[in-house]
Amino acid sequence: MTTITPPPSRIYLLRHAKSGWAQPGQHDFDRELDNQGFAEAELVADKAADRNYIPDVVISSTALRCRQTAEAVRRAMDEELELTFVDELYNGSLGIYLALLDAQKANRSVMLIGHNPTMEELLEALIGADAMVAAIPGGYPAAGLAVLDYRGLIAGSSAAWVLTDFITA
Repeated sequence: MTTITPPPSRIYLLRHAKSGWAQPGQHDFDRELDNQGFAEAELVADKAADRNYIPDVVISSTALRCRQTAEAVRRAMDEELELTFVDELYNGSLGIYLALLDAQKANRSVMLIGHNPTMEELLEALIGADAMVAAIPGGYPAAGLAVLDYRGLIAGSSAAWVLTDFITA
């Protein structure tokens, strides 16, 4: 089990919304959200805003589909929401995602917008395999938003983070 201690005390993990297939000659990095993906991104961002899930900062992969998902979050939550784009999240390892979260000492809440399989690995590392499978038995869906709160270390448990909510389109 992975330990990240506050701050942040709330973590949002958002997998980018559904993207189209790469066109001939197009790089994976440049794939856009498809029509369904744009709708999913807007819907999940609106649901999160309605539940008052608004991060202090959003850190997103620089891949086009993640940037488009991040813009939907900004539109739904706050036009002034700080968006930071990090190249290393594209094809990034679990260690990179964890290091970015652990570095957020100035923010009470942070949202990562990234890719699978790393988002699923990150969720499992923070809450444990059993809790993750119970919450998302079919795997981490596109436009899935996990909301995690820090609960501290509890005797008999190694998980310091608890999944508070999981939003889908």
